[in-house]
Amino acid sequence: MKTTEQIEHDKNLRRVVVSSLVGAVIEWYDFFLYGVVAGLIFNHLYFPEFDDRIGTMLAFATFAVGFVARPLGGLVFGHFGDKIGRKKVLVLTLMIMGTGTVAIGCIPSYASIGIWAPILLILCRVAQGLGLGGEWGGAVLMTFESAPAGRRAFYASLPQIGLSLGLMLASGVVGILSLLLSDEAFLNWGWRVAFILSAALIFVGAYIRTSVQETRDFSEARKE
Repeated sequence: MKTTEQIEHDKNLRRVVVSSLVGAVIEWYDFFLYGVVAGLIFNHLYFPEFDDRIGTMLAFATFAVGFVARPLGGLVFGHFGDKIGRKKVLVLTLMIMGTGTVAIGCIPSYASIGIWAPILLILCRVAQGLGLGGEWGGAVLMTFESAPAGRRAFYASLPQIGLSLGLMLASGVVGILSLLLSDEAFLNWGWRVAFILSAALIFVGAYIRTSVQETRDFSEARKE
């Protein structure tokens, strides 16, 4: 029969797995949503002075900025995760990612603010890359440290599912919006809905993570 401590540990493990998976889905939704929309919208709105091919290449170049920023995010937030705890850093990275995504949905077009439009787009993309870099390693590590000794590799693999689910969710949301709206409406404001929707997802993810306890490995290391 399980002791009270074992029951609490099992409950926290389930919370950690759910929060890590949900967080990964949200982060990858935000990250890949940019890629889904980049070639359809951003070349027209943020790089209109170039021909279609060059504009599309520039739009996908800004998409690549997020991949460049990811390792830096992993280094920075990995360091702070060791200092102040996995839980606090994971909530922070989720908020950074969500703020960057919602901000992308609010950036005016090149026609409205000129060169500041692509500059703001790139800055938001950097924020997304930093957030995902910190989230990915932290979520896997927290799941690994919370799992039983004999099943750590299995539990640490579960956040990986979030990548596929996040990509499917991003593609599905954009597909539904493009199906329901006219081409003009989707180009003018419809695509922004997909980005602003991230605010609700971030709220859910942050709420789930507030109920997660810090890992035993980190707590013991901090005492030492």
